[in-house]
Amino acid sequence: MLKAVIFDMDGVIIDSEPFHWEVNKRLFKSLGIEISEEEYRHYIGVSNTTMWGAIKRKHGLLQSVKELAALQVEGNIDFMKSERVDPVDGVIDLLSNLKKAGALIALASSSPYQIIGMVLDRFNIKRFFTIVVSGEDFERGKPSPDIFLKTAAMLGVLPVQCIVIEDATHGVHAARAAGMKCIGFANANSPGQDLSQADKIVYDFRALGIDEMLSMV
Repeated sequence: MLKAVIFDMDGVIIDSEPFHWEVNKRLFKSLGIEISEEEYRHYIGVSNTTMWGAIKRKHGLLQSVKELAALQVEGNIDFMKSERVDPVDGVIDLLSNLKKAGALIALASSSPYQIIGMVLDRFNIKRFFTIVVSGEDFERGKPSPDIFLKTAAMLGVLPVQCIVIEDATHGVHAARAAGMKCIGFANANSPGQDLSQADKIVYDFRALGIDEMLSMV
């Protein structure tokens, strides 16, 4: 029986990948490194520290991973303060319908709490989530299942009673490794993601029915 639905945030709640790419391109340039869009796609869905750890090793950056991640967070915050950002089409109605159906709802994002808090406040959706978990709490980020297993434990439910909604390859693999069902959201702005391991792939949340989700578990 379905007890909980765990949402990723970037690319699922907020269509953030396009502006993340723009912010990071500027940061890469300021650091004097070149990272192609194809290479960057491998970092979609992982934590800031995981991404910058890999980039630091590959490009021999002198700054610490903590310093690099902080620069990225600062850039994203500045962008969100100055530009309009919108929720993914249909996701707020989906959250509302799940809440009405009595499902527990959690947010498990690789983003830091500071960014998560801004998104929840901006869209006025904090009320939908029983708990919120950030990847900054974990040594191993997605595709490790740690964040999803911890989220289920905090909700007091078994992994087999959960559905994860993810838009990234790493997130789908993390959900499956946790023993959870997974809905892959094919976001056109999260390119190059392999969602083939998801139990179901959707292209529009408005076409995703609650009864259909209940039948998956």
